[in-house]
Amino acid sequence: MRRNHRTTLIARTLAATAVIAVAVGCSPQSSKADAAAPATPGSPSPSASASATPSASTFTDDKPAGSPAPTASATTAAKPAPKVLMSNGAKGSQVKELQARLAQIGWFDDTPTGTYGAATTAAVKGFQGRRGLAETGATDSVTWDRLLAMTTKPTAEELAGQAVNKPAAKLDPRCMTGRVMCISKTSRTLSWVVNGKVQSTMDVRFGSQYTPTREGVFKVFEKSRNHVSTIYHTAMPYAMFFSGGQAVHYSSDFAARGYNGASHGCVNVRDKGKIAALFDAVHIGDKVVVYW
Repeated sequence: MRRNHRTTLIARTLAATAVIAVAVGCSPQSSKADAAAPATPGSPSPSASASATPSASTFTDDKPAGSPAPTASATTAAKPAPKVLMSNGAKGSQVKELQARLAQIGWFDDTPTGTYGAATTAAVKGFQGRRGLAETGATDSVTWDRLLAMTTKPTAEELAGQAVNKPAAKLDPRCMTGRVMCISKTSRTLSWVVNGKVQSTMDVRFGSQYTPTREGVFKVFEKSRNHVSTIYHTAMPYAMFFSGGQAVHYSSDFAARGYNGASHGCVNVRDKGKIAALFDAVHIGDKVVVYW
């Protein structure tokens, strides 16, 4: 009787061990190990065996679990590259229009010349990078269509570099109530909005990719008319702090060099008259919205 009982216990233990082994074999860790192991000739590939029991890490956010795997033809078919319309060295009226349109959204500060040089290449590259396009610096059909959708046909004054007609920035819904410095990274403008009505608008510049300006909803917690940075020892006139050391303030460098430079995370304004008036209008506790 004891021998039968011992035999039964051994059998149950072996069965439980087999179940645990199967469970471990289905874990993500085991799947990674299988993927790293080289397949022997004639044996099924690790990816083929893994497809029968996909793990959660197999799927992306826009593809729910249980979706059929793409066929080989779908994954290998390459999309044709967009047609390049203009690039470095090009000249003509279309290049001048490109420059004037880039000026409307703050990517080109020089007078349109009709010559596609280093400044235009850098402006196009920056425009592409901000919109998730390939940063080639050449204006292809996709880049051109995106720019056309964001700008208006340049006037004679804009083509001559005598004026820049910026499209009105689309206000974020969070800017529609109360007193708000509404700061758009897309149009690179700051709009002072009171109860949904724009009181003034000015050009702004942001931090670089290494010192980005934070996005979100904040409040002005300190104002300093003649502030000097304790870290960089540079002047920050009319500073209005909204997130740690990040503030809206006047920048003489922005006034001199335009978008060729960047801040250390602050929101730079280049029009001294406008930022001075804004400084007087803004109160401690007023809202700041930074958005794309």
